[in-house]
Amino acid sequence: MRDLTELQHRVAAGLPAYLGIRITHVAEGELHAELTLRPELMAVNGYLHAGTVVSLADTAAGFGCVAHLPDGADNFTTIELKSNHVGTARAGTVACVARLVHGGRTTQVWDATVSHVETGKVIAHYRATQLILYPRG
Repeated sequence: MRDLTELQHRVAAGLPAYLGIRITHVAEGELHAELTLRPELMAVNGYLHAGTVVSLADTAAGFGCVAHLPDGADNFTTIELKSNHVGTARAGTVACVARLVHGGRTTQVWDATVSHVETGKVIAHYRATQLILYPRG
């Protein structure tokens, strides 16, 4: 399993960095991430944009996968994702807890729950399947 410092360094690039996503915890079969809300992450109606929620959950599940790659694997790609949005937020921090449901040699399945830190209310349930990639040759 990769350590928290390495994952925090890797999340500091690309879309996760642009959105402000932070990885806060990694343990066996689990990864936590969070995001402070700001106007740019909202939909035109003033509520949290669904794409922001999915990006947070997908980042948590993806970095969870990276942290738990099987021996010999060097990367992954998401092959399916699904989210159910059951709440929203307008300010504060949203947190995501991603948990490994299936950790095979060719696929991993991660479930994630996104919630509003200040109220504890669940915002979304998310599931992703990742294809494990191995070096060619």
